[in-house]
Amino acid sequence: MTASLRTLTTALDVAVLGDLAPATMAQLLRPGTDPLCWLRHGEGMLGFGEAACFNGTGPNRFIDAEQWWKDLLERAVVQDLIKVPGTGAMAFGSFAFSKTSSHESVLVVPELVVGSRDGLFWLTQLTTDGTAPTAGSAHALLQQFLGSGTTGTTPAASPAGTVRTGSLTEHDWKASVAAGVAAISRGGLEKVVLARDVVATFAEPIERISILQRLVALYGECWTYGVRGLVGATPEMLIKVDGTTAQARVLAGTLDREDEPADAVGFAATVLGGSAKQRQEHDFAVRSLTKQLAPFSTDMSFPAEPFILELPNVWHLASDVSAELADTDGHLPTSLALVEALHPTAAVCGTPRETAGKLILELERMDRGPYAGPVGWLDGAGNGEWGIALRGGVLESPCTVRLFAGAGIVEASDPDAELAETWAKFRPMLQALGLHG
Repeated sequence: MTASLRTLTTALDVAVLGDLAPATMAQLLRPGTDPLCWLRHGEGMLGFGEAACFNGTGPNRFIDAEQWWKDLLERAVVQDLIKVPGTGAMAFGSFAFSKTSSHESVLVVPELVVGSRDGLFWLTQLTTDGTAPTAGSAHALLQQFLGSGTTGTTPAASPAGTVRTGSLTEHDWKASVAAGVAAISRGGLEKVVLARDVVATFAEPIERISILQRLVALYGECWTYGVRGLVGATPEMLIKVDGTTAQARVLAGTLDREDEPADAVGFAATVLGGSAKQRQEHDFAVRSLTKQLAPFSTDMSFPAEPFILELPNVWHLASDVSAELADTDGHLPTSLALVEALHPTAAVCGTPRETAGKLILELERMDRGPYAGPVGWLDGAGNGEWGIALRGGVLESPCTVRLFAGAGIVEASDPDAELAETWAKFRPMLQALGLHG
């Protein structure tokens, strides 16, 4: 890199933007733009352009990314007039699920970030060419990016598309589930998460921005993410770091809402909460995360009983974990350091995770790429939000999107039921693509 990173964060001046000024972050998802995305409940961040980027693969992808980020920060000149998590120096990121994956993990430093938190809007301009950002240049750059698109938040109509099976047919995937159940029965393995893929193909190019618009509108309770070709809306937070506090949302145990009864009140609590299989799957996931997080914490709390998370497509058993981070030699662990320690959790891999990971490679017969890997953002202060890249897909070409979904397999699992669960989890992306679902 020929020049150091320079950043300026300032309040968004709606008077400067005029008709382009947003009332919500979703209004900045405009046709013709192609932002990096992290939004939930109408707040979050969008990134435009690219000022710098890390690419890496293999078992050291997290370590290498953290070192690249630290090197970038050492030379950075940061002006931050807002000083909330996500301001100042920041980057969006996506990491491959497996250390064996050929898919590149990335940290992307955008040229411009628009952020919103608790009703406050801000702009951050980031440069690596020696240019010193100003409030004026940041607003002018936003006008330039937004001016390349069109106003309106209604997604464009999706072109006609079809869906076909991916790496495994449904029959072969159910055979893999049966093989997973058999492996658990033999002992040494408690749970394995098996994923499958389907491929959506369209007659005309699909608009990435339309996918994000639909996901934000339909799945506001989830974190809608977009990092290059990876898009989705995840209900699961791997780790969020805000100052000295870390939080996670663990999901395991799923019930499809498609055939819910008319008097659905209490139905999910009875079926999910009363299922030994679903509770076992959830307990494995919570135990896995808290065990890995404990060495970085001075105090940790999580409820004795999970709650029911209601999403448009499914119900989940969910547990929110909170921890106070331990100070080691004057330093708190960064969000990316915690990502490395926690990934992969039992919710997306299994337990014990080394044993489950080997079985996944054997039975899935595909490269998950970024599916079920960490996706989110980090800033220069160590803060960050990293979800697990679920309910998503990868735009492999202008007319092709590969979707992924998985299910937690325990000894009581039934292959037909697990297959049905994957279709329920495909539904958000199928809806976002304008396909059945």
